[in-house]
Amino acid sequence: MSDVALTQATGVVPPASRSGRRRAGWRPGLVLAALFVGLLVLAAVAPGLLAHGDPLEGNARDAFGLPFSAQHLLGTDENGRDVWTRLIHGARPSLLMGVGATLVGVIFGVGLGLAAGLGQKWLDTVLMRFVDVLLAFPDLLLALVFIAIWGQGLVNATLAVGVASIPRYARLVRAQTVQVRQSGYVEAARTLGWHPLVILWRHVLPNAVRPVLPLATIGIGAKIALGAALSFLGFGSPPPSPEWGAMLALGRNFMSNAWWLVAMPGITITLTVVSITTLGRELLLRSEGKSS
Repeated sequence: MSDVALTQATGVVPPASRSGRRRAGWRPGLVLAALFVGLLVLAAVAPGLLAHGDPLEGNARDAFGLPFSAQHLLGTDENGRDVWTRLIHGARPSLLMGVGATLVGVIFGVGLGLAAGLGQKWLDTVLMRFVDVLLAFPDLLLALVFIAIWGQGLVNATLAVGVASIPRYARLVRAQTVQVRQSGYVEAARTLGWHPLVILWRHVLPNAVRPVLPLATIGIGAKIALGAALSFLGFGSPPPSPEWGAMLALGRNFMSNAWWLVAMPGITITLTVVSITTLGRELLLRSEGKSS
């Protein structure tokens, strides 16, 4: 798939040229990104290993405790709850939202793209015009529309973020499907009398989905940020849930005297997005290197 087609389909600008790419190597930034993502996964799977307290339990006498103290590494919030503990326990809902929304977008986007690429011309036209209409709106606005229909909550926010990402994956898969459909090996398989379902399973689907996987990895970080934005607006996890966006929303009320209530979840979200995007871009470069 050409760089121009990839950019038009996904909005992701690939590296300027294949010849100018740095070959795969475990650079320091990549190692740090992998370690941070590994820490996030550990926090999501077994938060008790990193934080032993209860994220919902606090002591009013410890309210607004300063960070980097012996008792509280990242300070405490307005209710005396440990910020480090809440950040660790907030990794699970944030990662679940990012991964869950990505799965929703990929599954339905692949199905829609295959239907458009393999269907008749009228079906392709109808589906792609519908996708173009959805792409005209920002993902956050689309997510808010779906939340207005389905209601608030973590599950509904995850579905809303996933549905908002379907058009991008659908356009990419449709472009790949049309290209693979016209390839020589597919024509040869038809000549040999292979069943259309066999051709779809063995040739069309693997080649159409291959570029989606690294881009979906990059998209996990963006969906975590979008999910945090929904929680910040009050449409995601309700308080007192230890979710990063909800922590930001509560902390903004105390920025004048407790800056760490905004800084700590903000830094965590930023590092998460940057780390996952770094790994996703490396995966994209490696996949392009194998296909070139």
